Amino acid sequence: MTVDISLTRNIDACHALRRRVFIEEQDVSEAEEVDGLDDDALHLLATVDGVPMGSARILIKGTTAKIGRVCVLSEQRGTGLGTAIMRAALEVCKTQGTVNKVVLGSQLHALKFYEQLGFEAFGPIYLDAKIEHRDMNIAV
Repeated sequence: MTVDISLTRNIDACHALRRRVFIEEQDVSEAEEVDGLDDDALHLLATVDGVPMGSARILIKGTTAKIGRVCVLSEQRGTGLGTAIMRAALEVCKTQGTVNKVVLGSQLHALKFYEQLGFEAFGPIYLDAKIEHRDMNIAV
């Protein structure tokens, strides 16, 4: 099995993955998923044996990077691919020069996943796309 995680310009592949995970599985509306920020973002695509299986998006504003739209297809969950995507995303953030903090909005069920990567939760629980979230951050 060959896993590759790298920056990509293949936004169509990322959108297809996000559609399956967020719109089809989690019932997020298309209007909420397609937010108009993709053109300003860096995108990571994870492939397994050449087949797209996961992605993430990074938005950078000043000294803060926001990782979002992290998704892994159901058949690859539990394999460590999500952790590998997040580690790759953090490395990309570190190479941007100005970034010293990374933030994300975690679905509540995923808090422990991000905590294992060093993220700390802060602030109240809030609804995003009708799903409970909590903000998290990490210094890089």
